[in-house]
Amino acid sequence: QVQLVESGGGLVQAGGSLRLSCAASGRISRINAMGWYRQAPGKQRELVARITGIGSINYADSMKGRFTISGDFAKNTVFLQMNSLKPEDTAVYYCNADVKDYGFNTVDAWGQGTQVTVSS
Repeated sequence: QVQLVESGGGLVQAGGSLRLSCAASGRISRINAMGWYRQAPGKQRELVARITGIGSINYADSMKGRFTISGDFAKNTVFLQMNSLKPEDTAVYYCNADVKDYGFNTVDAWGQGTQVTVSS
């Protein structure tokens, strides 16, 4: 099994910054990609940013220039630096990992989510 643990969420004023962290553990042979998704009340879960093991990165358009994803796959970790936060960024942020386990099975793992609230 693969477990993801997120940290770093909280309450911040508009224009402020937060840094989210996610650590993966368990039967991990290789991490193919890690990323962040978010889900606001009444809305579908959406991609925030994703990084692959070869360093390919993509962002949702509304996050470009404000959010930065980085990863240290040797340590099975991924980070999301969020700057210039807006009230519409309020959501539960979920870490996701695309992993090969020791049996070479592909595992799509999710964290429990961390709440980010941006006040106006």
